[in-house]
Amino acid sequence: MPPKGVAVVGASQDAHKLGYGVIRNLIEYRYKGGIYPVNHNAYEILGKTCYETIGQVPDPVDLAIIVVPAKAVAGVLKECGEREIHHAVIVTGGFSETGEEGEQLEEELLAVASEYGIKIIGPNCIGTIDTHTPVNTTFVVGMPEVGEIGFISHSGAMVAAIIDWASGSGIGFSRIVSLGNQIDVNEIEMIGSIAEDPQTKVITSYIEGVSDGRLFLEEARKAAKDKPFLILKGGQGKSGARAVASHTGALAGSAEAYKSAFRYCGIQEADTIEEMFEWARAMAWQPLPKGKRVAVLTNAGGPAILAVDALEKKGLEIAELSDRTKEYLSKRLPKAASVNNPVDVLAGSGPGTYTLALEALLTDDNVDAVVVIQAPQDWFLPESLAEVVGEVAGAHKKTVITSIMGKASVEDALRILQKRRIPNVAFPERSASLLSAMNARREWLTKEDESNANIIEVDKPSARKAVDNKDWEELLQIYGIQLPKQKLAKTMDEAVMIAKEMNCKTAMKLVSDTITHKADVGGVILGIENEAEVRDAWEKIERSVKKAEGEMKGVLVQQMIEDAQEVIIGLIQDDQFGPLVLFGTGGTDVELYKDVEMTIAPLNSIRAQELIDATKAGRKLNGWRNLSPRDKEAVVDALMKLSQIANDFPEIKELEINPLSVMEDGEGVYAIDVRGELK
Repeated sequence: MPPKGVAVVGASQDAHKLGYGVIRNLIEYRYKGGIYPVNHNAYEILGKTCYETIGQVPDPVDLAIIVVPAKAVAGVLKECGEREIHHAVIVTGGFSETGEEGEQLEEELLAVASEYGIKIIGPNCIGTIDTHTPVNTTFVVGMPEVGEIGFISHSGAMVAAIIDWASGSGIGFSRIVSLGNQIDVNEIEMIGSIAEDPQTKVITSYIEGVSDGRLFLEEARKAAKDKPFLILKGGQGKSGARAVASHTGALAGSAEAYKSAFRYCGIQEADTIEEMFEWARAMAWQPLPKGKRVAVLTNAGGPAILAVDALEKKGLEIAELSDRTKEYLSKRLPKAASVNNPVDVLAGSGPGTYTLALEALLTDDNVDAVVVIQAPQDWFLPESLAEVVGEVAGAHKKTVITSIMGKASVEDALRILQKRRIPNVAFPERSASLLSAMNARREWLTKEDESNANIIEVDKPSARKAVDNKDWEELLQIYGIQLPKQKLAKTMDEAVMIAKEMNCKTAMKLVSDTITHKADVGGVILGIENEAEVRDAWEKIERSVKKAEGEMKGVLVQQMIEDAQEVIIGLIQDDQFGPLVLFGTGGTDVELYKDVEMTIAPLNSIRAQELIDATKAGRKLNGWRNLSPRDKEAVVDALMKLSQIANDFPEIKELEINPLSVMEDGEGVYAIDVRGELK
């Protein structure tokens, strides 16, 4: 609900102060409710009567904008509570962002807010904007155009920049919120609020973190089912990744966890702020394409080639036009024109030729989207092309993106396209980014309804004992993940006896609490076939341990699993999002290739399959060169069981199987090396 009246505490007559800017914006951008400056040293500001205290402000008033020094804010908030104002935007900085003293001031604010039931945005924010009411509570000069994009930001400076940048860009906003230190209202609550806003068609956000990972997953996924949700995530550098000993941890830094969370929620993550808003404009204005097939209509070969290259790099398809379309075009386009895709109408063609070509492409059942390119020329005005593209596109329900190239000479054309709700990109290759994001949105929405994770019955007391004892091999067996024949030998003679009992080719692996990556120090010997080789392997491992100055608890004698594809599967308990499961190329080169993807647990078979298919290792399971197809169903089963372990025992910080040996189709998988760690 929009506010009925706004009190600005700390309003100023000085045009250089924030309190003046807030009053100016409320008036200049046509807020229709009451505007009440609170300043005991002034009679009026910009024609509005000033009040000495909030208590003197008349009804109706239900929102306070607070722009006073940090140490005075708690007192002002208390006055708001006594005046029965239950919503406040605290613009003032100088709180937790400044250190311990500022944190204490925030605690005081929370205590007052709790006592009086006040909802707070901020502190240390620049305010909020609702273009439809309209109400602009910021102090920033400018007001975005009325539109359908909601924007939530952890950065006030980012909001200020967007307000200025969006002016004249054709990108309109419904609501903009600067959250600041978000001591009360946070990004999760605001996602829910903007998702329910009928004026908002697309949600966008700049975030640097989330307040509650699991709650974020719930709210964001719910919002994304109704509206496109686009994010730019700040703070993704390597310094944010956790340094842990195992491969799983090394690959599961915060950036990867966030990417996994976004994919799970159906959020498209942009690389730049400009890209995010180009996507948002396209999704607000155009229908989603029904498939990946794109037609390119151009008057110049070079720009079309760039567009085609970019489209294919993004995984989109250059549509194969129907014979009927090609025949129609060949009879109507210039003789030298190309009627194959891309359709080149040549440099001398005008808006009429574009019209019939675009109509034909949009009518073709083999085409899901069209990119219309116009390279600069001087025989017709760009705005005439904008008019016909808008008219033809409006008669169809297919995606149309234009690239009327240029800047100063095309401003009138861009205004026409904006009115017609046709997104334009300055250079044709950028159209691929828009269509790729729109296609990803369509694919996420059209996935099969996800069934619940398949929960298996296990011996919980035995599983608990295995976890407490850090007996990871036993834990896997309890959950039905197969291990090869293996046994711990504490002496050389025991190793010889075990190998004889197995009566097969074996591997010998160092068991040590002090050496994590055994192969790196020579602690793994493969292909052992007789007693002499067992004894020789034992001695080599002993020497390796001594050289590494480590501890040797014994040697694991293990059945050799041959002719298998090696993958890695693992789980990690992320500090923000809880249990994550990973899959990728395994073996000793896992960190070299970094062919690993992660997803949120728990998994069902559909999401486990998607996780596998997102990697090169997953595609290799289908058969690669001389390698026959592997047992992908067994990998899916192992991933779901690992996912269940993650949920059953959240105290397991990490659990990694590397390698998981995948046998031929129907022959299962074997957990060869297992490593785990408790919190």
